Amino acid sequence: MLVLLAGIFVVHIATVIMLFVSTISNVWMVGSSNFGTISTGLWLLCNNTCSQLPVSSKDEASLKAVQAFMILSIIFSVVALVLFIIQLFTLEKGKRFYMTGAVMLVCWMCILIAVSIYTARFTSAVAFSTNPHHGYCFILAWICFCFSFIIGILYLVLRKK
Repeated sequence: MLVLLAGIFVVHIATVIMLFVSTISNVWMVGSSNFGTISTGLWLLCNNTCSQLPVSSKDEASLKAVQAFMILSIIFSVVALVLFIIQLFTLEKGKRFYMTGAVMLVCWMCILIAVSIYTARFTSAVAFSTNPHHGYCFILAWICFCFSFIIGILYLVLRKK
């Protein structure tokens, strides 16, 4: 049981770190142009230097929603981690980590909404034309989506023995 708790704790910390990296870094979409490799993220457009991400007025609300939901997912993931530590030392034996699991599933839903909006609105209309593909931040966000769902379900069924 102790090994299972430690494993879940390590995966949860890895999920929090990957969420930070995927939100902060500007490598959601990568492509080539005459000036070299261009990458875009949630915040900046980077070539040799980074500048404000050019977004049309109709896509600005979608980008703000993606940014907000990614930040919310980080917040909920950190809150779930703190709740897990608190519940680990305060719950009686045989009790389940319901609150931690519920908060982690809210984090999972925030990641789902953010990445779904980004996929629907920003992957088809990239500013560069030659060989656009998803960057590592986009892939990390989907990995965090899977990890947060698995962790949330495990917290809901996990008992403290």
